Amino acid sequence: MDKVVEEVEKVKKEWNEAYSKTQDQIKAIGEYGKSGRSKEDENNSLSRLNGIAQDGLALLSSLHFNLDLHAPQLPTQQEVDSATELLQSWKTLTQKTKAGMTSAAESITESLRRTRQLMVQEVERNTSTLMTLDESTGVLTKAESEYKGHRSLLTRTRNLLSTMQRQDIIDRVILGVGFLLFSLAVLYVVSKRIGILTLQRKVTGAIKAGMMGQAELRPQAVAEDINLHQVRVDHVHNMQAPLEQLIHDEL
Repeated sequence: MDKVVEEVEKVKKEWNEAYSKTQDQIKAIGEYGKSGRSKEDENNSLSRLNGIAQDGLALLSSLHFNLDLHAPQLPTQQEVDSATELLQSWKTLTQKTKAGMTSAAESITESLRRTRQLMVQEVERNTSTLMTLDESTGVLTKAESEYKGHRSLLTRTRNLLSTMQRQDIIDRVILGVGFLLFSLAVLYVVSKRIGILTLQRKVTGAIKAGMMGQAELRPQAVAEDINLHQVRVDHVHNMQAPLEQLIHDEL
């Protein structure tokens, strides 16, 4: 086989392999950023995929140039025409590949823009959430401070009520003891007064009974005893005077 034919066949084979790999890289770029990426895609960064695709396009251009260089050297006109048609086909596929790569890049750019917008919205939402949390923390702190103040007030009120209850009990005891002492004093005074009046009535009755018994005696005995009776009367009067003074003093 002619060396030119061998070289052309080698270029064709290399071009097909390079084209297939480049298409795979462009497809990977188009799927980059989508939710359904494979583990292999996750391990490849966008810049690395883009670099590999660019290298593939450069290799395709180089192989296109080699075929264009060797096509006129083919032994037959038929092979030359076939190589020319293949060059035109490669040119069209290369342009489509570049367009696909551009479309994939634009898709990635749009996806990144949407991702950035979502991240900005998420940051704003997180910021709003943090502000809400700060406000809630401030409200809780204020509520805790007010609760502590009310708790201190309740404690003082409870202590005051306990003091008032103890004071009420003491007042009741004092009033009870005072009333008991007053009652005892009244009872004492009343009992003393009743006892003295009873004694006075008994003494007066005894004196009157004695005088009536003496009046029934003989006139002689009465005359004889008139002096004795006068003495008794004087004695009674002398005894009643201190008794009345004693009652006056007791009252």
